[in-house]
Amino acid sequence: MSAQPASAPGHTAALERGEIVSPARFFELTASERRFLSPNWLDGNTKNISFNPQTRTVRGTSARGADLQDLTSVLARFSTGARDLLLSICPPYRDALQFGLTSYRPAEIAGRATSWRKDDTRLHVDTFPSRPTGGRRILRLFVNAGEAPRHWRTGEPFEQVARRFAPHLRPPTPGSSWLLCRLGLTKGRRTPYDHFMLGIHDAMKADPVYQAGVSKTDIYFPPGDVWTCFTDSVSHAALAGQYAFEQTFYLPVSAMQNPDLAPLRILERLLARPLT
Repeated sequence: MSAQPASAPGHTAALERGEIVSPARFFELTASERRFLSPNWLDGNTKNISFNPQTRTVRGTSARGADLQDLTSVLARFSTGARDLLLSICPPYRDALQFGLTSYRPAEIAGRATSWRKDDTRLHVDTFPSRPTGGRRILRLFVNAGEAPRHWRTGEPFEQVARRFAPHLRPPTPGSSWLLCRLGLTKGRRTPYDHFMLGIHDAMKADPVYQAGVSKTDIYFPPGDVWTCFTDSVSHAALAGQYAFEQTFYLPVSAMQNPDLAPLRILERLLARPLT
């Protein structure tokens, strides 16, 4: 798999097929804002700085006072620009695209110690344990704001991933979705779809034989580059790089041009049962 350049036609169709699209560059830090190119702006408890576009709340940073105001402005500008760019290349999504969180990732990926479940250098598909999507697509747009390439690796198509792992997963325990929500461990109830996607995510990362043997492609995004894909269906890993900005969006399956390509529909066909 390779990133499709900005001149490639049919961005919407390409994204829904599970390709990575590289639109035109749109975001650059000013000379003053480049002071944020340091991992010292992390609060020491998280690997990313997050921004909520709805509330303009920033979490995970040590910035205070004027620095926090400036960092908030940077994240807000990136978030708005990411949405404008995505809608310009995918106009069919205009009325349905929903904002998720914005993320700034100033820490170097390579060499970072973490648990296997949180190790994003292992191939995986995205799902959010505490934020169930209920079947909605996860569409993410990235910018490499650093001075070195960002190294990604992609794996096999989602349907092959699902056929490999989903049949071996146990269905959710009755009542578990209600309990997780009641205890505040999830923001909303986890659907069977969310349960199986989380199971696939964990099974992929926990299988060293799969990680070593599956067909894979390396991609290097140069400084300033922009790329976007449905990360719930693109099997991917981030191996190296620093200072990336990322905007998450959600898209209802009904808003897709080809809903049959959604992970929800693929899993429902494979497991022969409704999952939402």
